Order: sequence, then structure tokens, then C-alpha cells
Amino acid sequence: IQEATMIVTAIVGAAGIEPTVEAIKQGKTIGLANKETLVAGGPLITALAKEHGVQILPIDSEHSAIFQCLEGQKRDNVDSLIVTASGGPLRTWDSSKIQTATAADCLRHPTWNMGNKITIDSASLFNKGLEVIEAHWLFGFDFDHIDVVVHPQSIVHSMIQMKDGAILAQLGNPDMREPIQYAMTYPKRYPLQMEHLDFTKGLDLQFIAPRWDDFPALRLAFTVGKEGGYAPAVFNAANEMAVYALLDERITYGHIYEVVSTVLERMINGVPTSIEEVLAMDAWARQEATKEIQRRSAC
Repeated sequence: IQEATMIVTAIVGAAGIEPTVEAIKQGKTIGLANKETLVAGGPLITALAKEHGVQILPIDSEHSAIFQCLEGQKRDNVDSLIVTASGGPLRTWDSSKIQTATAADCLRHPTWNMGNKITIDSASLFNKGLEVIEAHWLFGFDFDHIDVVVHPQSIVHSMIQMKDGAILAQLGNPDMREPIQYAMTYPKRYPLQMEHLDFTKGLDLQFIAPRWDDFPALRLAFTVGKEGGYAPAVFNAANEMAVYALLDERITYGHIYEVVSTVLERMINGVPTSIEEVLAMDAWARQEATKEIQRRSAC
């Protein structure tokens, strides 16, 4: 770490918090692919980065797209951020069947090739909720000025809306090589040998409102983000435990939201003053989630 000038943090889950904190303290530029770091410790992480003069460059395709769209724009001219979501593999399922989805069903993502945990989160829209909270801390927009739209083709990676109504969007094939390279070479752009968009072949782009009631995790993420304090860390930790329980076939898909919302109801919220406090609350949430998972497994 002493020889590096940039650290890419791509560990899945809250396990990425401590390495990212250490890299910031070492004054390294952060290429952030671990959204949980900002979700759980947003105010502390951003304050620490400012203290050490560290730039956090987003790698997730949605946040990279917003970052690129915001470049050169006066903040006062931008009204809102529009985060796109593929909708995941359950997007077209009937409402009555969604709760019965298996881990195998959730892992059949139509456009992205991701790890199991993130793919499950994509199916439930927990992942999009985490990304909304991350966008809040990366770009400083309040939650009333962050929107989500379902875009099944995953070509438009995200957008910004200007105050006069104009929309600026970043497009590209659903391939992580583009945002990864952009973060690692920023502010320069270098040629990238891969298949790029070809408009002459025709593009059928759809944009649909999220099914808020069928995928309640997204609405819960906005609530948790606005509440702040320990709530986002608890939201993330409980979800992690529930997702891995689904992958182990100890609970069903429908239990994920139940576990997370139950743990949040038990939480006594407060304002963390250190990363250690965030990690302690993360550990508490995992213990509570484990109890709920065991209770549901026994039913």
C-alpha cells in the first residue's frame, strides 16, 4: 500500500470498510467498487477523505455514469440524479409469485455477470437501494433529488436532470471494463479494446417505473437513507446475512426483506462518531439478523 498511488476497493460487503479507511489515511486515491463503505459510514468516510485530501472515484457503472455526466456542470444547474436499474431477473414476474423465488431464480440476471451476493441484491432491488445511498454521499444530492428508473437493457448506465428539464445520460454496453478503466486513468481516457455501442445496429431502450410494492427494499432504502445515523449500516448488515442465508437455502427470498425490516425495528438509532462505532453496530445487526434467520429456518 505504501508504493501505490491508487487503491481499488472491490471487496463485497462491509468487509471493505476497514481497508478503505486505511487507504484513505495513507492518502491514496480510492477507486470505489465497494458501495457498502459509503452506505454504512458515509459521513465519516467522506469527512476522512476530505481531511486527507483524498479523491473517491466511483467504479460502479451507475455512479461512474453520474460522475461523468456531472463533469463540467455547475452544481446549481443540476436538479436531480436518475439512477438506472436493470430490474433484475424477477422484473417481469407476477406479484403473487415473487416471494416464492429461489436463489437459482435470482441468480439468472439478464444483462450483468456479477457475483452471487450482488446478483441476489439486484433481484430484490436491495442493490439499487444501496446505490441510492452511495450516490447521496458521493455527489451530495439529498434523497428527494435522487430518482430510480428501471431500464432492462442496461445501456443507459445513469442520468442527470438539469433544472431546465434537459437530461444528460452516459451510455455503453453492460461491461464493467469501461467504468473500471475510467476510474483508474482519470482524468484521461485511453482506447479500450472491447465491443462498443453501434447505433447503426439499432437500440431498443425501455424505461419503466420501479414496482415499489413488489420490491419494497427500494422504498426502505430511501427511508433508511433519510433517517441516517446507524440505520444504513444496519440495513446493509442485515441484508448481507439474509442474502447468504438464501444462498445456503436456509430461508426463502421473501424472508430477506422481513429479516432486514425486523432488525431495523429493533435498532436504537444514534449518530456514530467513529468507524469503530459503525462496525460495532454492523456486528450487532448481524447477530440480530442471525436470530431472525434461525427463527424462520425453524418454521
